[in-house]
Amino acid sequence: MSLSPSGFSPAALADPRAPARPGSARAGIALGLGLDAGGTQTRWALADRDGALVARGEVGGFSALLLDTSAGRVALAQTLQSLAAAVLAHAAPGTLRGLQAGITGLGEPDGPAGRALRSLLAQHLGLSPAQIHCDSDIAQAWHALYRPGEGYLVYAGTGAIAAFIDDSGAMHRAGGRGPLLGDEGGGQWIAREALALVWRREDDDPGAWARSTLARHLFDELGGPDWPTTRAFMYGGDSATRRGAIGRLALAVGRAAHEGDADALALLRRAGAELARLPLALLRRLGVRPVTAAGRVLQLHPAIETGLRAALPPDLPFSVQQPDTAGAAARRAAHAS
Repeated sequence: MSLSPSGFSPAALADPRAPARPGSARAGIALGLGLDAGGTQTRWALADRDGALVARGEVGGFSALLLDTSAGRVALAQTLQSLAAAVLAHAAPGTLRGLQAGITGLGEPDGPAGRALRSLLAQHLGLSPAQIHCDSDIAQAWHALYRPGEGYLVYAGTGAIAAFIDDSGAMHRAGGRGPLLGDEGGGQWIAREALALVWRREDDDPGAWARSTLARHLFDELGGPDWPTTRAFMYGGDSATRRGAIGRLALAVGRAAHEGDADALALLRRAGAELARLPLALLRRLGVRPVTAAGRVLQLHPAIETGLRAALPPDLPFSVQQPDTAGAAARRAAHAS
């Protein structure tokens, strides 16, 4: 079964880092903009109507959750200013015709948050809200891999969710309920579980962290092995921006696993098993289909994929891919303009 995006060349999506075609961002060429906005990073891409990528880049992450606080709205405005400066440096005046955006934390694209984000993006990019389509990051990633009705995507970034879009265009989901109610297997969950393990051991044996590769990597990232440093990192500041920072701490767990730390390896295998629960829930509800796993968490260490594969039925078609969500979204935006 093909996993290529509907109507687009798989070869064009094979390498998200592939250079853009030079000289395409000239006046008169209609361009579509695609965004893949996560809690830690926002990837953007520009494509022309022939499907060729003409520019791409990265700015800081943002989430629909930033709309909930004044500090979050300030951070969102700063990120959108950086995004607009980067994009408009490659799009001649009048060439940007549409935007397809996948944004983490956006549960209802047509709700108040979706309308507010369309308005803000329109202001910064010189588009009308009608030219902008905002959706969840998982929906955009799913469209980069499948056609409606084809398969399940389990996506692990800062959080974790599985999704399926049926033939009518309706999205079915499992997980993705945030750090208080779920997101098991995602980056924030991995970081939280790792720190919890380290501090439980400190309760039993103060100073044990110095003998733990995992603890040393975590505390190096935090800036110190004392409890006030961990407490300030985990509980201080704005909750929406803190979420991405905690998710990035999973990188320290990955480094410890690559050095053979048994605790880190066990935790990452458990993360994989937690991720497997999500497509299995969809499979039980909606029937057997291929499963694709994606997201930056899968790149931390092979132990995550090992745990995920072991928890899935052995005869279930399964693959790990990193979709070029921004590139695929840019092509859809250009095609729709």
